[in-house]
Amino acid sequence: MPRVVVDVMPKPEILDPQGKAVLGALPRLGFSGVTEVRQGKRFELQVEGEVTEAVLADVHRMAEMLLSNPVIENFEVRVEETA
Repeated sequence: MPRVVVDVMPKPEILDPQGKAVLGALPRLGFSGVTEVRQGKRFELQVEGEVTEAVLADVHRMAEMLLSNPVIENFEVRVEETA
C-alpha cells in the first residue's frame, strides 16, 4: 500500500531552539563532529488506491492548511512504497 510522507522543517531563517538543545547535548553524550541540528516533523499518510497527481495535490493542501505553518515552516511531499 502506498504511503505519502510529508516532512516539515523550520525555515532556515527561523530559530530552532529544539535543534540547538540537541546540538548542545551531543558532545555531553560523547558525540562530536556535528555542527548543526534542525528538528522537524514527519507525517506518514496511508492512502487508498493509486497515488495520483490529484492525491498528491490533496496532500499538498493538507500540508499547507494543517500539517505545517507556512509562515515559519517548509514542507516536502513524497511517496514511499511500503513492503
